[in-house]
Amino acid sequence: MPMSHVARALEVDQPRGMMKVVIDHETDQILGCAILGIDGGEIMSMVEIAMMGQVTVGRLRDAVFAHPTMAEALNTLFS
Repeated sequence: MPMSHVARALEVDQPRGMMKVVIDHETDQILGCAILGIDGGEIMSMVEIAMMGQVTVGRLRDAVFAHPTMAEALNTLFS
């Protein structure tokens, strides 16, 4: 997903970059992730915690994140 689809990235005029996630569709678990762009490390940390806690993609997709934040990009990424 391009960072140009992330409200917070657009708000701070930093729409360059992308997010990509590898998912096991049988278990709905995140296997890996690459994020290039503003605050990518912050989002990556959230994904890492989700992976350690075995939080499914569906739970992240349906979660409510504050707006506008980089975290809410997870809703879009997993939609």
